[in-house]
Amino acid sequence: MEQAISYERIPTNIYADSDAASRAIAHEIAGIIRKRASEEKPAVLGLATGSSPKKVYSELIRMHREEGLSFQNVVTYNLDEYYPMEPDAVQSYVRFMREQLFDHVDIPAGNWHLPDGTLPLDKLAEFCKDYETQIERYGGLDFQLLGIGRNGHIGFNEPGSLVNSRTRLMTLDLTTQIDATGDFGGLAKVSKKAITMGVQKIMEAKRVVLCAWGEHKAANVARAVEGSVTSDVPASYLQLHENASFIIDTSAAAQLTRMRTPWMVDAVTWDRPMIKKAVTYLALTVKKPVLKLTSSDYNENGLSDLLALYGQAYDINIEVFNYLQHTITGWPGGKPNADDSNRPERAYPAKKKVVIFSPHPDDDIISMGGTFQRLVDQGHEVHVVYQTSGNIAVADDEALRFAEFVVDFNERFDANNPKANRIYKEAAKFLKAKKDSEIDTDEVRFIKGLIRRGEAKNTCRYVGIKKENMHFLDMPFYETGTIQKNPIGKEDVDVVMAKIEELQPHQIYAAGDLADPHGTHKVCLDAIMEAVQKLRHREYMNNCWVWLYKGAWQEWEIDQIEMAVPMSPDQVLKKRYGIFKHQSQKDGVPFQGTDAREFWQRAEDRNSNTANLYNALGLAEYQAMEAFVRWRF
Repeated sequence: MEQAISYERIPTNIYADSDAASRAIAHEIAGIIRKRASEEKPAVLGLATGSSPKKVYSELIRMHREEGLSFQNVVTYNLDEYYPMEPDAVQSYVRFMREQLFDHVDIPAGNWHLPDGTLPLDKLAEFCKDYETQIERYGGLDFQLLGIGRNGHIGFNEPGSLVNSRTRLMTLDLTTQIDATGDFGGLAKVSKKAITMGVQKIMEAKRVVLCAWGEHKAANVARAVEGSVTSDVPASYLQLHENASFIIDTSAAAQLTRMRTPWMVDAVTWDRPMIKKAVTYLALTVKKPVLKLTSSDYNENGLSDLLALYGQAYDINIEVFNYLQHTITGWPGGKPNADDSNRPERAYPAKKKVVIFSPHPDDDIISMGGTFQRLVDQGHEVHVVYQTSGNIAVADDEALRFAEFVVDFNERFDANNPKANRIYKEAAKFLKAKKDSEIDTDEVRFIKGLIRRGEAKNTCRYVGIKKENMHFLDMPFYETGTIQKNPIGKEDVDVVMAKIEELQPHQIYAAGDLADPHGTHKVCLDAIMEAVQKLRHREYMNNCWVWLYKGAWQEWEIDQIEMAVPMSPDQVLKKRYGIFKHQSQKDGVPFQGTDAREFWQRAEDRNSNTANLYNALGLAEYQAMEAFVRWRF
């Protein structure tokens, strides 16, 4: 795609997905390593942590094993480390780098460096100065890899950091702390400080590449690439670097001008999706219903080409209004004995077999609870398939409470189940003495998984799902006991395929979140998509439609929605009560990102916002709406 020079102030390369982008970055790094080796000089790399560079490191490991890429001449300096932090702690970046790269390649042990999170406070200033001096002795960094924080930080250079800032101890922004709650198991446990390489040292690198994946990075990517250089978005300083690039996927690029309003950058093909995108954008920008848009509105907002194609605004308006109207249905499984030519779902078969895939044990009710209930009420055979145990999202004190309950119960009634009692006693003993550097034992994960499974069963009973229609896959990739998951494997795809083969559905609902390509939702979606592709030639798959829903944090863009299911006030309340069945996820759940609202509040606000958008565009006013996009495999 041609770059939007007039808007983008940093060279920005957009890839279809994070896999392709990561390979491109890894191959550039490999080129630098090999070039420096041919010159008999060290390749000095600045490295980053977090989810973004994981596939870069994975590709480098593959190249080492399969293509002979040697790291003997590589010297690395990492950007940052939490403070204080023991190197063997689960959250330690020393541990991260060893697990993700260093322990899998031939880099000499003395050649990799990270800030030392164990130093006493009075030794830090000297250490930071020496850290930069070491880099300077090598002649500076040949390559610096960066991610971008949700507040625009690079390294742990938080908003407000100056372009000449040095390596130092930083107090972490609250946004950064909240983003790390998943790694630490709660906001109270998150390190409040970190040692970070300064902006100046980053800017001195000969080559800088910032990578970003997922929708949740899109807003700050746009601010850094198209906005002014400002300390409020430290990543924007890269506009001043002579050899810096952003390498991002399409989801992270969503807010760039060339993606959000491509007609403002270049000529476009005015097909139905583009027309719908442009007209809904125009209507929301000028704050008018679609049917009230005028020719002047089109001409004054960069849409004169579209107007010229149709001749008058009225014709465009009617067409887009109908597009929107035809997405709305109270019959997500199709309306029997009705003309379905302008409905999002087929009328027949009248009673469909429906499979709802839920990545965690609560995504079904949180993300599509109203549609879930309506499918059941309208007589469809609904199955819910929970893909993972969700055990890491259960707080330790909640698991301890359940463990002690079982122990007390067995002792009170002299229950003849010594194995169960042993499991719970060992779990209780571990939890009472658990250290931050320790991951949960098998016994603890078992208990936490049972808690989530029991809550899911409770929700299904509430909605009206029979016991035999509840399915728990416990996909292997998830069962690590930590936030860091294993890559998706054949076993994960096979277990999804087997369930689809068993049920042979007419409809599949799946979580279509692309916010974090390494997150559980995306991995679960990848497994479904691969399974469906492998099964696509089965006869029953010819009559199977796949609908994608979003999670609790985001919704599909209004122009993308292909099915919108309205909800009455009573249905909104019923969905709320269904979410309440997941008691372990209420109140202090540690994985809420920057959003302090509980799941039910976020879900209701999201659903009401979707309804408000339809109303603002001139459609009927509903209390709430759940939205879906069809995946045409």
